[in-house]
Amino acid sequence: MTTDADARWLVGAAETEAMGARLAGRIAPGDVVALYGDLGAGKTTLARGLLRALGFDGDVPSPSFPIVIAYDPPDVRIPLWHVDLYRIEDKAELEELGLDDALADSALLIEWPERLASRLWPDALRLRLERDGDDRRRLTWDVPAAWESRWPPK
Repeated sequence: MTTDADARWLVGAAETEAMGARLAGRIAPGDVVALYGDLGAGKTTLARGLLRALGFDGDVPSPSFPIVIAYDPPDVRIPLWHVDLYRIEDKAELEELGLDDALADSALLIEWPERLASRLWPDALRLRLERDGDDRRRLTWDVPAAWESRWPPK
């Protein structure tokens, strides 16, 4: 059960992006961040804040249709794959994405990680966004040992 000590309220897109920016200071190649939440919960908004803080100055779309958008230096400080598994229906499609190979030198930011089921890496930081009204989001988390010294960001 998540307590209020393990939750943060984010009001508006600006606060959600700011949380992503704080996460950018802690993410490194080989890391996996799993973003859970319903449609419109703010997953892509948080991703936008993270990518902007890593140095990307272009548009940050949801990768719903391409499934994977890779961001590489010099556009960002570290290589990062923004992944959206919403449209994945067949588990065989997951193998074709090459996510394991990407972890050798990139971080993964995954929307709809529940599509991975038990294949989600055990050291993934799991973040959940839940809407509370039109403009408020409740962010909760499950922190593996690999993230204990880095989460939550101040």
